[in-house]
Amino acid sequence: MSDNVIKFERRPKPKPPKQTPPWLKRLLAILAIIAFFVAAFAYFTLKSGAAGPTF
Repeated sequence: MSDNVIKFERRPKPKPPKQTPPWLKRLLAILAIIAFFVAAFAYFTLKSGAAGPTF
């Protein structure tokens, strides 16, 4: 007869999301800056140093 009874149970507590360590954030920022400068260097090298339109 107890098969027909609804059991109310508490939800399990949600786990907090894992936080990124500060050293990894700093490393990603440094890598992004280096990638920016490499891309700018490659762009200006391929464009033979022309910074803007030449009239």
